Order: sequence, then C-alpha cells, then structure tokens
Amino acid sequence: MGAQFAAPGGEFLLGTDHLGRDLLSRVLYGGRSSLVLGFAAAGVSMLVGVPLGLASGYLGGRIDEGVMRLLDMLLSIPSLLLALLIVALLGSSLLNAVLAIAVVYTPRIARVVRSSTLAVKQEEFIKAAEARGESRVYICFGEILPNILSPIIVEGSIRIGFAILIGASLSFLGLGTQPPTPDWGYMISIARDHLWSTTWYWLWPSLWLGLTVFGCNLLGDGLQDVLDPQSHVSKRP
Repeated sequence: MGAQFAAPGGEFLLGTDHLGRDLLSRVLYGGRSSLVLGFAAAGVSMLVGVPLGLASGYLGGRIDEGVMRLLDMLLSIPSLLLALLIVALLGSSLLNAVLAIAVVYTPRIARVVRSSTLAVKQEEFIKAAEARGESRVYICFGEILPNILSPIIVEGSIRIGFAILIGASLSFLGLGTQPPTPDWGYMISIARDHLWSTTWYWLWPSLWLGLTVFGCNLLGDGLQDVLDPQSHVSKRP
C-alpha cells in the first residue's frame, strides 16, 4: 500500500495502481485474458457460422430462407447491446462473455460463408461431385469448404480483434472477466476513478488494447493480400 500510484521507473517499469500493484504484471496478465476471450469467441463463432453458411448456401430453398431470416434478426440488434442482453441473462463470467460474443459474430461469419458458397456451388467440379452421387455433407465440407477458406480465414482474423474489443467493453461494464483476475477493460474501468491522480493507470491498458485490435485488423488485411491474389494485384500502382 505504500507504493500507490508510483511513477514508472526502475522498480515499477509502468508504475503502480491505486493498491500499489505493479501495472506491468497486470497489463501482461490482463492481455492473456483478453486474447483468450477474443480467440475463443472467434473460434466458437466460426465453428457454428461455417456449417450454417455452408448449409444455407448449398441447400437453398426454405432452409436458406429460414436460416437467413434468423440471422437477420440477430444482425438487427447492435453488437454490444446483444452481448449485454445475453450476459445479463446468463450471468457475469468469462465463459458467458465468450458465448455472448460468439452469438454476436456467428451471423456475420455465416453470411460470408454463404455468399462464397453461392459462388462456388455453380462450378463444374461441384456438378461432377453431384453426378458421382456424393453426399451433401461431403460436397459441403470436402469440395466447397476447401475452396472458400481464404475469405473465412480473413474474416476470422478480423473478428478476433472485434471480439477482444467487445470483451473489453463487457469487462469495463463489470460483465466480463471478474476480479481479482486482471483484464484490460476492467483496468480501464477502475482507472476512471483516478483520472486526476495518475495518467499511466489508464494509459497502458488502453494503449495495449488499441494496439492489439489494430494489429488484428492489419493481420486480416495482410492475409487478404496473401490469400486473394486479385486483391493484391488491384492495389499495385
């Protein structure tokens, strides 16, 4: 307690918080929580969204209509508001925050997969697989999916950054990672009460949160250039 709001220096490289805890350790540990939440939420949304998009795009008809209308209902609700509603119903915890963010981004993943599936299912190799009598499951996962991995990978990498941002927002409101586990969003929330006492308390978690989300977006752009040659060529002077 004697080291409250210590300035960045030799003993505490990033300073300390209102309880005298080392901010460097808490920022690093909080980053683990934020990254786990972002990757887990993006992974769950892809596990659910990819099969939904494949089935909707390939089967069409009433299945496509029913799935798309359900997803449109979810898309009509703002992302953060939908996540808040789900966490409020399930309770505040890291697991529930992951599930809530996964529900938010599953419709977006599914729509990307559906649009790519609609373009690929008209190709000759799909017609040949149907003529051989292959099952619909094999055609979706053995023929279509390998040919639409590029947009899925790019979309997933971008969604990781957005998932981290919404997870930090939930923690900021007290509905995500629960104390005493550090989290960037929760650290920023606590720092609001000490804005006039110190600047580094809110600066470091805010800085690393912004850099992480920015890095995920850059990763998505880089993957798009590598996986989509036409996009890469179009950017050349």
